[in-house]
Amino acid sequence: MRWWDLAPVLELERELFPEDAWSPGMFWSELAHARGPSATRRYLVAEQERRLVGYGGLAAVDGTGDIQTIATARDQWGSGLGARLLTELLQAATDFECHEVLLEVRVDNLRAQRLYERFGFEPIGFRRGYYQPGNHDALVMRRTTQTSSEAPSVQGT
Repeated sequence: MRWWDLAPVLELERELFPEDAWSPGMFWSELAHARGPSATRRYLVAEQERRLVGYGGLAAVDGTGDIQTIATARDQWGSGLGARLLTELLQAATDFECHEVLLEVRVDNLRAQRLYERFGFEPIGFRRGYYQPGNHDALVMRRTTQTSSEAPSVQGT
């Protein structure tokens, strides 16, 4: 994601999250930490035929990744785009050497929760009134990465 992507990102953000859409300043602040040798963020966009159809972002601090945002246009739901964005964000977490990745998702967003569960995220708690101003609760989910000692062994013949 670059600065010139912000207008279509904000348009999609307001369409999908009318009650609790991120402000332009929130995206600018995140992008300020996404470049250079000390970057702690990775933000990406998905385009189809020159139209922005999805975006996502990850913050990484002290070995913990946090999916800050992930969204796809409604006409892309069920296409696998959300899974591809999530895969890229999890690769970014690996690149940042994160040992776990956290995220928050609205408790009523079962479609997104199923996606995260498919990728190994597990519920670990709730944040009451997290999404404002609508005062919606968030489910906190975590995915831990396997260490080499936890990874399944592979034996060849």
